[in-house]
Amino acid sequence: MWQARLSYLLRRFAHGLPIVLAIVVVNFFLVRLAPGDAATVLAGEAGAATAQYMEQIRAQFGLDQPLYVQFLSYMKNILVFDMGYSFRHGRTVASLIFERLWATLLLMGTAMAISTGIGVLLGALAARYDRKPLGFAIVLFAIVSYATPLFWVGLMLIIVFALNLGWFPTSGIATIGADTGGLGHVLDVAHHLVLPALTLSFFYMALYTRLMRASMLETLRMDFVTTARAKGVAEGRVVRRHVLRNAILPVLTMAGVQVSGMLGGSVIVESVFGWPGLGLLAFESLAARDLNLLLGIFFLSSLLVVATNALIDLAYTLVDPRIELAGRSKRND
Repeated sequence: MWQARLSYLLRRFAHGLPIVLAIVVVNFFLVRLAPGDAATVLAGEAGAATAQYMEQIRAQFGLDQPLYVQFLSYMKNILVFDMGYSFRHGRTVASLIFERLWATLLLMGTAMAISTGIGVLLGALAARYDRKPLGFAIVLFAIVSYATPLFWVGLMLIIVFALNLGWFPTSGIATIGADTGGLGHVLDVAHHLVLPALTLSFFYMALYTRLMRASMLETLRMDFVTTARAKGVAEGRVVRRHVLRNAILPVLTMAGVQVSGMLGGSVIVESVFGWPGLGLLAFESLAARDLNLLLGIFFLSSLLVVATNALIDLAYTLVDPRIELAGRSKRND
């Protein structure tokens, strides 16, 4: 069974590669539309530069070549996962990205777990207590959360819980100069993670709450639920075994779709909290016109989205075995 699922994941990832290549092509030409380049930034930082110096810089980074030559060279490198060199940091793009990747994955994974878990719980409660005070309160909370900008949430959490109460640090991923190791370091990172993860999960928590509530209400009205109740099945068992497993499928779908949105949201959250992940690195590379680094981040982000959607499809078979059985019946035919 697990071999079949692994084979399925590999096929799904292979089907997503053409999409990734299309994204790479579009991104390459889009970033070239922005004014300025690495030579302009370096000259501005130096205060002044001669035309000869500017030409040398552009020749060093290949910016003096025609656009189609730069594109063909870039695509040839991407096919062998060579993302180029960052002039700003003086290092390869791959080393910079993989150094920051784990921080973004930690932030996104925690935020997704919080938003999905609490969103499903609140949505189920809102449906269970529909048209009652608790249901109205949850719906109102979801509406307000959905309409609140992430940067404002982050700033308010910093003011209340970091500056006023002093419960959490204001920025960073770990305490600077702290001589901790092992479990102490893990707890320190977790302490710094609380506010950024809550901020990033706030919007998506509201989204999943509303979606789960609507899905639950629709499922509760279906015939198989009425039949289960007529057979005398306990209400709690009906909700757990029949309603939740069907109602959660749209939430899983939306979670896969929202991965790209969460990557975009991480740029804002990481900038507010100084979280050293890909979002903050992308913001810095855009300001410095470090196009190779920016394109490398876009490339890896598209791979993450494709991989996450494949995992979401696999999760469908775990939540609802009928999907896997349908696939088997087609193969048997």
